Amino acid sequence: MRKLSRFLIRIILFFFIWSIGSVILYRFVPVYFTPLMGIRVVQQIADKKKPKIKHKWVSYNEISDNMKRAVLASEDQRFFNHDGFDRVEIKKAIKENKTRKRARGASTITQQTAKNVFLWPRSSWLRKGMEAYFTVLIEIFWPKERILTVYLNSMETGNGIYGVEAVAREHFDTTAAKITASQSALVAATLPNPLRFSSKKPSSYIKQRQSHILRQMRTVKLSGDGIFNPINK
Repeated sequence: MRKLSRFLIRIILFFFIWSIGSVILYRFVPVYFTPLMGIRVVQQIADKKKPKIKHKWVSYNEISDNMKRAVLASEDQRFFNHDGFDRVEIKKAIKENKTRKRARGASTITQQTAKNVFLWPRSSWLRKGMEAYFTVLIEIFWPKERILTVYLNSMETGNGIYGVEAVAREHFDTTAAKITASQSALVAATLPNPLRFSSKKPSSYIKQRQSHILRQMRTVKLSGDGIFNPINK
């Protein structure tokens, strides 16, 4: 029992050192590869398909404000005001899920970043618990701009496509710095399920979501700036 206890203590200690160290490291170092990318490659090989990873890291200043506002409008409008957990949306989700057939989520961009960078996509109580733990660490060690930068670089945006730079090049023949408001809204519209929906060949449903996101973008603020008025349609 003593040996088992010591072993478990070492495992727990290693996990805390690794997790805290990794979060601090990624505060400064670009995230070039995530667990999700590895999982998708394994799935592609299992399906006898050629592995595909399209990804290029870009800095915060190399990403158009259009894309930043699009994901904020679509995913987390209180991003700059909460501590990683949007309690307003959580309360709404709890209330609405009592009558909804399909559960409504309330994940923030910080929570999604924690999942994308450190964990795996399949939902479970274990994953949710670890997601909450990493969310707290990220909010402690990273400024909001860093969180948004990592999210925009690690989000899945298509089949084998990750991050805003890759999707801008693959779907619109442009760059993260030059992506327009309309294109950004299309990308944001697909984020709930980028393997099912495409920003390159948007369905009528995605176009409806795009229109809604564009309207929301007009009132979304970035940290320290004024109200956005999209001009590149």
